[in-house]
Amino acid sequence: MTQTVLILGASGKVGRHAKYAFSQAGWNVRLYDRKLGNMPAQATGADVIVNGLNPPDYHNWADIIPRITQQVIEAATITGATVIIPANVYNYGDRSGTWNEATPHVPHTRKGKIREDLERSYETSGVQTILLRGGDFITPQDDSDDVIRLAVLKGIRKGKITMPGKSATMRAYCYLPDWARAAVLLAEKRNELGQFEDIAFGGYNFTLQDLKTELEQALGHPLGISKFPWWALKLASPFWELARELLEMRYLWDMPHAIGTDKFDRLLPDFERTDLNTVMRASLPRDIDPNKAVSKQNPVTV
Repeated sequence: MTQTVLILGASGKVGRHAKYAFSQAGWNVRLYDRKLGNMPAQATGADVIVNGLNPPDYHNWADIIPRITQQVIEAATITGATVIIPANVYNYGDRSGTWNEATPHVPHTRKGKIREDLERSYETSGVQTILLRGGDFITPQDDSDDVIRLAVLKGIRKGKITMPGKSATMRAYCYLPDWARAAVLLAEKRNELGQFEDIAFGGYNFTLQDLKTELEQALGHPLGISKFPWWALKLASPFWELARELLEMRYLWDMPHAIGTDKFDRLLPDFERTDLNTVMRASLPRDIDPNKAVSKQNPVTV
């Protein structure tokens, strides 16, 4: 029998990739219409809800995130749907290491505490919830606003790579086409999972120096280095909300961290990740790297 998924935030990064992956897997895909509202009504008959709703540019998280959380919990409680959430690494705080489901949550930033409250709300709600937790998003679309494209490759057409942090610092990333495929597989085995599952989606850990080396090989020439202008964000922060929010998360560029894969590999032992070289090249503009190998999974309208 065909299963049904309701995608929240279908026009965003997570939503676009989720609707493509679920559609390719044969699911009946519904896209939540914010203009219509009444989430429980739109979720009626849905087996799974993918929560891709997120205020752009970190806008007013303290108010908007709790409201979204309660709406989704209400809809899932009424309909019995399982909720899948793209969780992040903010909950772990500023302790370096390889993070996984056993890593204590010690959020030290305002956004980390908001995300922790979100997760605890789901955990105590009684709604079956799957947290699929990854690092910074990477997407293969030229028009997407992933962190590599915006912060690191903004000068790539001038032959430069921008360093927001130390070049040798290991960092965790999340390749969204693979995240979406994994979300489908977990949704399909939800009856085998617990009421609240925290699953680390690792395997995409690399340094800025690793990235520079890979992009130099892809482009066939050396790249210069420029420093990210944190000073400019600091000057703009009194009157620019996004600058303040980015400054709060600066620590993640200088603190070594990675995401482990043990639990994920136990649950989905046959999952095939996109190779790391392809992931690192994915944010390159096509016009300067015509031969780059990126995922062919382009979001479709369903």
